[in-house]
Amino acid sequence: MTANIFVVGLDEDNARVLRRLPEAGQYRFHGLLTPDELQHGDIDVGALLDKATAALDTFDGPIDAIVSFWDFPAASLVPLLCERHGLPHVPLEAIPKCEHKYWSRLEQREVIDELPHFGIVNLDVADPKVPEGVAYPLWLKPVKAFSSELAFHVTDEAEFAAAVDKIRAGVGRVGDPFDEVLGKVKLPPEIAAVGGAACLAEEELHGVQAAVEGYVYQGEVTVYAALDSIDYPDSSSFLRHQYPSQLPAEVQRRMADVARRVMRRIGFDNGTFSIEFFCDPRSGQVALLEINPRHSQSHAELFELVDGLANHDLMVRLGLGQGPRHRSGAGPYGIAGRWYLRRFSGDAVVTRVPTAEEISALQNEIDGVRVSVSPQEGQRLSDLPEQDSYSYELAQFLIAAKSLQEMEQKYERCADSLHFEFDDAA
Repeated sequence: MTANIFVVGLDEDNARVLRRLPEAGQYRFHGLLTPDELQHGDIDVGALLDKATAALDTFDGPIDAIVSFWDFPAASLVPLLCERHGLPHVPLEAIPKCEHKYWSRLEQREVIDELPHFGIVNLDVADPKVPEGVAYPLWLKPVKAFSSELAFHVTDEAEFAAAVDKIRAGVGRVGDPFDEVLGKVKLPPEIAAVGGAACLAEEELHGVQAAVEGYVYQGEVTVYAALDSIDYPDSSSFLRHQYPSQLPAEVQRRMADVARRVMRRIGFDNGTFSIEFFCDPRSGQVALLEINPRHSQSHAELFELVDGLANHDLMVRLGLGQGPRHRSGAGPYGIAGRWYLRRFSGDAVVTRVPTAEEISALQNEIDGVRVSVSPQEGQRLSDLPEQDSYSYELAQFLIAAKSLQEMEQKYERCADSLHFEFDDAA
């Protein structure tokens, strides 16, 4: 019998990955809300919930699972929809305990020491101050935002004031609708006092970035993979994510231990997660950066290329109430990475992008490479959605290889082959 699986925010790239799962012939995937509806423009949680509910109520057939690989608001919509249909899901309260950066830090502090000094910046006063106990250099960020939007590295009072002004102006776009979700769960007094449109200060963490992916099934926390996040030199902007991690085994073990303790504390169950860290490979020390209450869709094909099975398989099986599985090293490549070609020299209008013929020739020339260009010709870079505060994404490369050195060489060939042009004065 075919299972009807509704995917909140389904897009064609992820649909292709889902259709390659081993049991895909037994599944029928249905899109529920679009990524644009979930991520862009004004976010109306109530309207999104009503639209998704109406689509499910009019569906002619059984509803076997409702899942997603997106953060807010999708991660919060899924438990609400699943509860209505009696389907397995993550407890709703566990979602903001992961996504609300301040609430998450308060929960983490109860069970681990591997986190920075942090505190709330009061945006309601004329002259906000750095929270007591938090020292420069630090990061200012909304307690809830998309990707790295409105996240600023701050080293002194002038940078602090400038970052506060930008966060104050933009924090409501995601923070106000996030308050709608907070209103559906019981909040501790500290979180009720600050709400969803608040600003967090955290002391800067040091080391290299990495992440673990895992799941919780029937109360048991399993960490099944570690990945590396490599920045551009002297930058906080990602150059690539790669799997498997090249960090020492002891560092990976410590990340997994921290992840298990924190997810038990949060009460997370029946779902996948991804947790980001800063690590010191020499000392073995780790520090938790943030928790995502879903697996990473951008890692799905990395797992498929290296292990022969995308991490989407875990999401689907948990959504159906089935025990997860993971197979290591069964794919055709030894390592895979998602690379980001970026522009750091400021805003501009894109006057030329690589042609479809150029991209096709590059992909045919280099084994294990797929290219995706981000801007369109004539587009202003600042109009691209979900960019970090310091760069603009020009292209993504999915690159698989037998070794790290081979993968790095393939990236250099890709970056050198793609030709963009810009009008800085436009």
